[in-house]
Amino acid sequence: MITEMTNKLVRRQALTGEETAQVMYEMMAGNTSAVQTAGFLTALQTKGATVTEITACARVMREHAVPVAAPAGLLEIVGTGGDHSGSFNISTTAALVCAAAGCRVAKHGNRSATSSCGAADVLEALGADLYLSPAQSMAVLEETGFCFFFAQQYHQAMKYVGPVRRELGIPTVFNILGPLTNPAHAELQVLGVYDEALVEPLAQVLHALGVVRGMVVHGTDGLDEISPSAPTKICEFVGSQFHTYTLRPEEVHVPCGKKEELKGGAPEKNAAMLRAVLAGEPGTCRTAVLLNAGAALYVAQKAPTIEAGVRLAARLIDEGKALQTLQRVIQAGRDLREATR
Repeated sequence: MITEMTNKLVRRQALTGEETAQVMYEMMAGNTSAVQTAGFLTALQTKGATVTEITACARVMREHAVPVAAPAGLLEIVGTGGDHSGSFNISTTAALVCAAAGCRVAKHGNRSATSSCGAADVLEALGADLYLSPAQSMAVLEETGFCFFFAQQYHQAMKYVGPVRRELGIPTVFNILGPLTNPAHAELQVLGVYDEALVEPLAQVLHALGVVRGMVVHGTDGLDEISPSAPTKICEFVGSQFHTYTLRPEEVHVPCGKKEELKGGAPEKNAAMLRAVLAGEPGTCRTAVLLNAGAALYVAQKAPTIEAGVRLAARLIDEGKALQTLQRVIQAGRDLREATR
């Protein structure tokens, strides 16, 4: 099956959803060789994955994920990575601000693939427990409004594909599947992408996967976030209604900054930067967090506009509520771990 579908891709023919799913099932079960898997992924990347193909891949990955008994109405803020900016963890910081606003945020992430520090790395450096069970994670969510699903724990079928991806060393469809495969199936999502060409297609994919209100964003300076230093292309949708537009920082009355000022580093450095933003430190890092949290608060209907969301995010930080949320998340995880010893 995989060889037949690879040949079809080489001829630059799109696969149906069923054909894509069948190949994914084979790869997830470990029934394909490393050479076959590499050939398929390379051919799909060379042709360019369609909305149908990406959606089918994501659905199969979701089926193979560790199940989570999650409530409805969860929010996810995530980026694909791959923008090579080396920025600190903007979406993770913004997620904590949204939790402080009363959103229920289910963050799904991994260790870094393209920078020094992924969401899992920075949360671990902050003292969060990455290895809570699904039930424990739901308990932390209930208590704090935030939980984290460590992708390595929830997508164990990826063990067959992971080594091939690493050895290939080129982008593949799996680079964009992580943000589409939250095991809690969040219905509200802000997704940052590394390529402007992905903005509208991935909005369609999110809709097909059951996201009710969403936003896919790309900073024209290359960031997979809403950028504080350049215009950002956004495709927003509610139900089946899609709207694409450009957002500039000055439109929501925040100061423009320099992209270089977002530069992070090792997990300990990024953890310090995250804490500094939540503690109220001014600067471009704060602006980036306000923009992304503001957009997410708008998507979650905690604010009527992105600008109002930015103002709410600033107030939550300045009143100390966002930092308190981080502290509560860390403590809740520790308490649960202690209770099981």
